[in-house]
Amino acid sequence: MRHVLVNISIALMSSIFSFFLFNWFAHPQNNSSQETLPARLVNTTEAPVNTNPRQWAFSLDNDFVATSKKVTTAVANINTLSSSGYRLSSGSGVVISSDGYLITNHHVVEDGATFEVTFSNKRKLEATLIGSDPTTDLALLKVSARDLRPIEYGNSDEVEVGQWVLAVGNPFNLSSTVTAGIVSAKARNINILRDSYSIESFLQTDAVVNPGNSGGALVNDKGELVGINTAIISESGGYEGYSFAIPSNLVRKVIRDIREFGSVQRAILGVSISDVTDEVASGLALPAVSGVYITNVNRGSSAAEAGLRQGDVIISVNGIKTNSVPELQEQVALFRPGERISLEFFREGQRFRRDNVVLKGLSQTAFSGEGQR
Repeated sequence: MRHVLVNISIALMSSIFSFFLFNWFAHPQNNSSQETLPARLVNTTEAPVNTNPRQWAFSLDNDFVATSKKVTTAVANINTLSSSGYRLSSGSGVVISSDGYLITNHHVVEDGATFEVTFSNKRKLEATLIGSDPTTDLALLKVSARDLRPIEYGNSDEVEVGQWVLAVGNPFNLSSTVTAGIVSAKARNINILRDSYSIESFLQTDAVVNPGNSGGALVNDKGELVGINTAIISESGGYEGYSFAIPSNLVRKVIRDIREFGSVQRAILGVSISDVTDEVASGLALPAVSGVYITNVNRGSSAAEAGLRQGDVIISVNGIKTNSVPELQEQVALFRPGERISLEFFREGQRFRRDNVVLKGLSQTAFSGEGQR
């Protein structure tokens, strides 16, 4: 009997020892000194779970703090006053030269008698209106200063949908306000400018823009100016996710014209145009539903002298695609009368190119209908 009890005891102790040994190797003890890392999706560089996606995106390769410091000094608050001193409007302006030139919107300075410019360091100066252009909603102001820090132009043609941008301005007179977003779309026409020859080819963003941001800067992550903030679509009067900026390439040309001539030197093709629809693309045997359809060519116009006809579909200007009416308008508006461009177009299913198309001005073209470009 004693021998049996000994054997049972040995077996029981062996079982207990085996149990603890199994647990030790099958379930290693946690190292309390090991740092706990946030969970990540497998085989990706996605953002950590439960982390603000915008914070994560900023930390990757965008130093928006440095960019903000760089550009806020180049954006000022503008108050437009009547002859009696009554404030008509308030907006923003962007310094483009150290000697005092600022860009803003035409609608910010419209009907004003005097213009007060307040910089981020609270320095206040009175500005002179050099000129403005209602067709693009741009204006140029000048203050007496020699030590301003201007912003650099970027290339708006290189801006891509999904790219991060910053909007800098003075919403509700809150100076030096910076908001971030992405470019949501390009070449938007929202029918906000009422002039017969208005150019609407806006960059659409979801950066927060409110009243007072008009005339402020839209910049890329390098701090380069890619647009002038101009409009919002809103039912409430405040920000609702849709902001629009004039592309910087168009801004640069218009402001250069105003600075040199006091007004915009506007070139046109002299055609009536519309967007290509699925029906038009099918009827003309086009390879894609894109391009700009010519519905009329004016006598003696640049288009007529280049041999363009009703029914042609323009697909590029100087190699830059024109998939819609706003894109064609923007590209042509970058040139002055007398300058030359190259056009690509489809006619009866075949692709053609015309080089050295000499552009004419409004006064040089005989019009035969509305909607001429």
